[in-house]
Amino acid sequence: MSEEAVVTKDSNGNVLNEGDSVSLIKDLPVKGTTITLKRGTVIKNIRLTGDPEHIECRVEKIKGLVLKTCFLKKA
Repeated sequence: MSEEAVVTKDSNGNVLNEGDSVSLIKDLPVKGTTITLKRGTVIKNIRLTGDPEHIECRVEKIKGLVLKTCFLKKA
């Protein structure tokens, strides 16, 4: 199975691609920091991982943050 066969979808079932922008549908505390990502925060330039349930992104000085796609919707 090749990497292109993995389809990553957001909470609404929309297909996510490398470089898309997404927004949060729930407040999420970030483990290891005091930062809480608020609902509605737009995250730009996402990177896909090999796992269809996770994306990698950069938010507010946090590099390499991995988020579950069930908390995201395509912006």
